[in-house]
Amino acid sequence: MRFVKREIDRRRFRRVGVTILVRPVSPLARLVQCQVQDISLGGLRCYSDEEYTPGKRLEIEIAFPGGGSAVALVEVVWGEVLPEGSPARYDVGLRFVDATPEDMQRIASLLAAREAR
Repeated sequence: MRFVKREIDRRRFRRVGVTILVRPVSPLARLVQCQVQDISLGGLRCYSDEEYTPGKRLEIEIAFPGGGSAVALVEVVWGEVLPEGSPARYDVGLRFVDATPEDMQRIASLLAAREAR
């Protein structure tokens, strides 16, 4: 597998730094629980020990601090191998492909709460 290094920041949504956890919805998924470093209405960036191919789609559950969660279908956009001693083996960018309006509202509420701080 070949990861693509990010070259240009093309974000359409403002990102918020927050530490939350992401895990696979399906017990058969190869996605491991990972720590999210930032999130927006367009997607999220997380650390993972699992290697992903750009274009791969995964169904994930996002667990919010203080309780609650949201489920979304995401697509791997980019990935970078992290140096030895990093919190994980890979830094991965995921784009939201599909989620219910209620789950997107939960994500928007998390973002609003973090931006208000």
